Amino acid sequence: MMQALRLTEWESDPVLTSVPVPEPDGKEVVVEVAAAGLCRTDLHIMSSPPGAFPYVLPFTLGHESAGRVAALGPDAGGLQVGDPVVVYSRWGCGTCWQCARGRDNACVRTPHGPHGGGLGRDGGLAEYLLVPSARYLVPAPGLDPVRAAPLADAALTSYHAVKLSLAQLHSESTVLVIGAGGLGHMAVQILKAITPARIVVVDLRRSALDMARAAGADVTLSADGLTAEDVRTETDPDGVGVVLDFVGNDTTLALAAASVAQGGDLTFVGRGGGELRIAPGLIPYETTVRMPTWGTVEELAEVVALAAAGSIQTEAEVCGLADAVSAYARLRQGEVLGRAVVVPTGLN
Repeated sequence: MMQALRLTEWESDPVLTSVPVPEPDGKEVVVEVAAAGLCRTDLHIMSSPPGAFPYVLPFTLGHESAGRVAALGPDAGGLQVGDPVVVYSRWGCGTCWQCARGRDNACVRTPHGPHGGGLGRDGGLAEYLLVPSARYLVPAPGLDPVRAAPLADAALTSYHAVKLSLAQLHSESTVLVIGAGGLGHMAVQILKAITPARIVVVDLRRSALDMARAAGADVTLSADGLTAEDVRTETDPDGVGVVLDFVGNDTTLALAAASVAQGGDLTFVGRGGGELRIAPGLIPYETTVRMPTWGTVEELAEVVALAAAGSIQTEAEVCGLADAVSAYARLRQGEVLGRAVVVPTGLN
């Protein structure tokens, strides 16, 4: 038996309980979890009413995981027991036209069922994690698992969002990053690492703005009372070429829509419950609006390479499984800087 943090009821906190250690079959791989990140997506799932997600309870939370290969199914290949890995947790059907192109994050069938490990299927907030295929494991030799785990979502989702706008992120452009939390602080580092654009960051928390500045932001602005006119004064009277909203509530989306330049990119990443209205007069003409989700396995490998090169680094607050529920409460209150990361063994 092993300890796992499982969601057993909708609109409730998860429960630490004992479950059997998984055994691999076919192409499956068992990973011994060394670290697992906590995400605001988890909070959204936990607080949702029945029917909001196509998930069947109970299941183990945790969609950001890193660890070591513990066991291989008889048909699994490409890895050996003991290999350090980061887990790609967006598991597609494997056969639709999106999955065939390596875009499991855009699988056309998973919207009607579980999305992956920690997302309707058992995730990494446990001592061991069953992964359906080695193709969802990215080698991570030499990386600290605590720093590596958040690469699976916080860094991957940010990287994917940035890559979608690379054509707009040139040396004469400005990018507005709204929200410097788990994803936003990674986005700043990624922007600094792979683009020459000027980076302006908005957040309510002074501590988050300080962290963004240390990560490479050129300008930081307090969100308290901030208007689009203030943003345009700091950036360009014509608007910002790229806006990345990592909050996604009504207030931030309104700021994003009023700040983006004509012909710019407005990328809606955060899942803060807001709505973006699109109509003439509400956003500029020729604006590209995107709502990305995660990234691809190939992009996760690129993110891991950036981390291995020292170009990006996760800010992490570490706790054990026994303290994960209280860590979720701190995350809900906006008290976590960077990422809260659970070490399933040794600290609990």
